[in-house]
Order: sequence, then structure tokens, then C-alpha cells
Amino acid sequence: MLRLVPGAGYAVGVHLDRDSLLAVLVDLAGVVVAERRVRLDFGAGGEAVVEVAAVEIEVLLGRTSVGMEAGLPRAGGSAHPSPSSRLRSSRGGPYRPAEQLPTAEVGEQSIAAGAGVLGVGVALPGPLDHASGVLHRVTGFPEWDGYPLREVLAERLGLPVAVDKDTNAAALGLALAGVAESFAYLHLGTGLGAGLVLGGGVYRGARTGAGEFGHQVVRMDGPLCECGARGCVEALCLAAVARGDLDEAARALGTAVGNLVALLDIDLVLLGGRTVGAAEELFVRGVGAVVAERARREGAGAAVGVRVAPGGERGVAEGAAQLVLAPLFGRASAAFPANRT
Repeated sequence: MLRLVPGAGYAVGVHLDRDSLLAVLVDLAGVVVAERRVRLDFGAGGEAVVEVAAVEIEVLLGRTSVGMEAGLPRAGGSAHPSPSSRLRSSRGGPYRPAEQLPTAEVGEQSIAAGAGVLGVGVALPGPLDHASGVLHRVTGFPEWDGYPLREVLAERLGLPVAVDKDTNAAALGLALAGVAESFAYLHLGTGLGAGLVLGGGVYRGARTGAGEFGHQVVRMDGPLCECGARGCVEALCLAAVARGDLDEAARALGTAVGNLVALLDIDLVLLGGRTVGAAEELFVRGVGAVVAERARREGAGAAVGVRVAPGGERGVAEGAAQLVLAPLFGRASAAFPANRT
């Protein structure tokens, strides 16, 4: 009798990685209708990165002349040349956005500037406080410590903004898709982190700092990590990847995953991120073997599932859009658990 009208509203999901930006426009059904991809220098600092993100979002929404002239990319298609490819921000200062126009076509939809856009979800490396939208000391980028990303971007765009860690956003999207009631999502790309879903909701911890998986020490005399500690699993994995030893990277990751499984007694581990995506079978096999061996030693009765997370390279950005959409559909418990401050 009743059905959702997907084009009645839209949300934007943005994945800010250390070297790239992916922004998607999704309708109320969570279907991607347009996307933007550009290179990004996260080390350029807050103001420069926010300006890059803001312009890409405005082009995605058709608020600029670039969006009108070039047209918006359809889901699955190649992105059009970005304004940031010509006016790229650097430590020398941000670029200026193009002239704003009132409407733009997205597929067969027409979006008035600002109308029907529910908000923007931004996912990026942590640690951070997702409730306040303020970043802490992102590993390798101490200049971001204390930066009020949510406030600055919301003021720049004139839209509501939600901020969370990339791993939490991806885990949220997976949880809402019904992957499992409880699981861990491990993201290995330019860094290593985890998103935890326990009892159907994303677990962030009392200080929204849960999931800093990459900085558990697994080798006391190991290499120095950018966080300042030695022997972090992130440092071990990235070093192995850098020298082309993916088998060793998978073994190191599996050791840390075994710790997580033993601590939380979860029975499903999902792997994602660009490094995993480049060698999916190797990582599933390598991590799975280490976890299975540990389970045998400990006498576990049931096997722990290890597989690649569905969603591919857009998983984080689509999950970021769900930071906006989930509360709209009464799924606040999945997006914002009771421990939210």
C-alpha cells in the first residue's frame, strides 16, 4: 500500500582518507546516485582539507557552475574531472569554489540547492570524538588535534554534518544491511583500524574511542609506530606491505585479530580497505589460518568466520551517509548508541 519515494531526500557520505577523498550522494533508499573522487593531502591541515571537501560536496549537489557544466557522474561510472584537480589545495592555501547555481541534474532527479539534502556524514581516520565532531591526534597528523571538523564544515556548507571514524561508518553500513548482530570490521589501507558492532549497534566506548585496533602492541621490541609506541600491529602490517610481503602482513593482522576474538568472543570478522582489496584471498586465508590455529589451541567449539566485507571501496563513504539516514528511519540505536554523550 505504501512505498518509500527514494528521491524525496538525499544524504552525502564522505570518506576522507590520508591521500584521497570519496564523496557519494545517496537517496533515501541508500542507493548511490552520484560520486566524486579526488586525491587529497590530509597533511595540508584542516582548513585546506575542509575546502577541498566542501567544493566536492557542492559539485556533487550541483551548487557550482562546475557541476552544471560537467554534469554529475552516475553511480558506477567514471567521475568527471574535479575542480580540485586544477585548483588543488596545498600547504600554500585552499582553492576557491566555483560560482554557485540553483539546481543540477542527478540522474533523472533534480535537486534544488540545499532542498531535500538531509545532511553530510564524514568518515575519516581517528581517534576523534564523534559526538562533538572534534578530532584528536590522528596518527601521523598531530596538527589535526582539537580541530572542530563538524562545526567548520557545517558552517561552510550550511548543512547538518555528522562525523565518525572510517571504521565505525563502514561497520554501521554493514550492520544496517543485516550482515550480523555482532562482528568486527577490520580496515587495512593507509592505516589500520576496527569498527565493532555488538548487539546490533556500533560500539564506540565511553569516550567514543573504541576501535583503535591498529595500536595494540603485539611485539614489545618492534618497530617504532607513528603513534609513539613500538610494535603496534599497524606498524608491522604497513612495514610488511611496503616491502611486498603480504603473507607477513596477513600473519601480523591475524595475530591481532586473534586477540580481539579472544577478548570479545565474536564469531565473525570482516576485512576491508584498499590493501585487503588488492589481495582478498590472501588476507582471508592468512588471517583465517592464524585465528583458526589459536581457536584450536584454546579449545573453541565453533569456528570464527573471516571473510571480505561486502560493499567494496565505497563501503566507508556509504556508511558515512548512513550517519545521516539511520536516525531518520528510527535506527538511532544503530547509529548513535546509548553511550553517546
